[in-house]
Amino acid sequence: MQFYQELETILTTGEPSLKADLFFRFMKHYKENRCSFESSHVPKEFTMPSYASICRVVSPRDVPKRSNLTTKQGQVHLLHAVAHIEYSAIDLALDICYRFPNMPKAFYDDWLEVAQEEIAHFQMIESLLERLGAKYGDIPVHSALFEASQKTNHSLLERLAVVPRYLEANGLDATPAILQKLRTLPESEILNSIKSVLKRILDEEVEHVRKGDYWFSYVCKKVKKPKEQTYKEIIGHYYPQGFSRIKQLNTKARLEAGFTCSELELLLQKKICKQENM
Repeated sequence: MQFYQELETILTTGEPSLKADLFFRFMKHYKENRCSFESSHVPKEFTMPSYASICRVVSPRDVPKRSNLTTKQGQVHLLHAVAHIEYSAIDLALDICYRFPNMPKAFYDDWLEVAQEEIAHFQMIESLLERLGAKYGDIPVHSALFEASQKTNHSLLERLAVVPRYLEANGLDATPAILQKLRTLPESEILNSIKSVLKRILDEEVEHVRKGDYWFSYVCKKVKKPKEQTYKEIIGHYYPQGFSRIKQLNTKARLEAGFTCSELELLLQKKICKQENM
């Protein structure tokens, strides 16, 4: 089985169950060392996300906002938004393997493992949507994560900074706030299930960001660039107001994922860590 050609097929498959089936078939070959890395590989520039075949893609401002989470509609909107993030994350993990050749095998091992876990996350959320009589594709979605990947197609260093270390790391900050809101609501079977799934996703996303941190550090060393300043410059270029918009930082999760106190304080321009953690 050809490594890059197979990834291209999976990446361009929109239907979630077929994408998962193709991925697991590929992974069986990969784990058995029956994949060949084509030396002539030239990655394609994708013009649209794979989910465009099953979802209506709109501007972020036109995506329905989450409403009352005690209602079925509010729960569907929340779950669909999370499902879309997880579906997008599958393609992001696959694309970093597809687009950037000549890395150590451990690099591909890591990101294929991330893709596998993102598939599991998507399927858990998809199951909750089905319990509510909904499915992925019922609600319009935006393509912000896909656009971020397009903008960083030319640079592995920038891809690692923007996707796992910025966009996915932001999820470490956002999910606890959602969980806290859910805990204030009257208990129900579906809300308990949502909380349980979101907590598992949060725990596993810490490791995904940590992998991004490891490989960002690896590439910084390889090109002889200072890690913390390079990260700040890249994010400042793509998201000039990015750090000023952070309202609540999940310091514990970010530290576990590879950020340092000095780096977080450099980004936010304020003290956030206790002295003993520095």
